[in-house]
Amino acid sequence: MSLIRWDPFADVENLFNRMMPRLGHGPRLAMEGDGGVTFEWSPSADISETEKEYLVRADLPGMKKEDVKVTFGDGVLTIQGERKQHKEETNEKYHRVENYYGSFNRSFSLPDNIKADAIRCESKDGVLSVHIPKAEQKKPKEITIQ
Repeated sequence: MSLIRWDPFADVENLFNRMMPRLGHGPRLAMEGDGGVTFEWSPSADISETEKEYLVRADLPGMKKEDVKVTFGDGVLTIQGERKQHKEETNEKYHRVENYYGSFNRSFSLPDNIKADAIRCESKDGVLSVHIPKAEQKKPKEITIQ
């Protein structure tokens, strides 16, 4: 039998995270299987629409495009990846770390009027842009009454 250290504040944080809706997409406390607490994070994203396309912009500063994967299936666009912490063997002592590291996953439901085979991505200045072209709207056929 192993002893598990009780942390009274972990229960409060867990309850708070379950009861409150997730505001924004910054860090969030998560319980691990061994009773520990870790941070989950996901990048913030802006979604806009023009006449021709939908555009999802996700903030991923300092990430390489090889560390990010974008997929589309069953009407859902998923951006996932991992931000790795750079650990160098120096005598550098951190006083504050405000960046979050680890795996993330963001999913967005897309409308039916898109061209899935024409979705394209680009990354510039730490912002991932996913361009989702709209399919042409079929105009209703007018039927004359005889």
